[in-house]
Amino acid sequence: MATALGFRCLFRTRPAPLCRHVDRLWRNPRRGHRLSPADDELYQRTRISLLQSEFPQAVYIDSYSSRGFTICGNRVFGPCVLLPQTVVQWNVGSHQDITEESFSLFWMLEPRIEIVVVGTGNKTERLHPQVLQAMRQRGIAVEVQDTPNACATFNFLCHEGRVTGAALIPPPGETALASSGQASE
Repeated sequence: MATALGFRCLFRTRPAPLCRHVDRLWRNPRRGHRLSPADDELYQRTRISLLQSEFPQAVYIDSYSSRGFTICGNRVFGPCVLLPQTVVQWNVGSHQDITEESFSLFWMLEPRIEIVVVGTGNKTERLHPQVLQAMRQRGIAVEVQDTPNACATFNFLCHEGRVTGAALIPPPGETALASSGQASE
């Protein structure tokens, strides 16, 4: 009887592995932590307090037309320059009138403008190389696009919190981007 019991115990046990660590991983994976739905109750809930739902100081372009732009609910007629907290009329008629002097406002400001988005009307036009070189020397990136895309790019960069400016020429013709509030009027 004792021999039968000894043989049973012998066959139930496995041979001892050469490395105990490998056998432990093979049989039963050990994890440093196991989470279950009940574990959330062990920790306090995270609370988020929103002080402001939008950036009140940011300037956003609501719509554009051949006559001008609607910026933060205010209508601006003709070409304009948008700065982080300001809208300024811009004294240019077309992309050919853009000079180093007309961009001088962007490098005089503090905090420093990172990127200037230029809207040149219905289609993307090339600016004078001297103008682009002057901006590059002052550490300001310039993105030249047609006005509809420049408006969207400016809004996107402002939403990201980037310090950006825009120089926009209204597109000629009857093209318009209407915000949802204006579409219902």
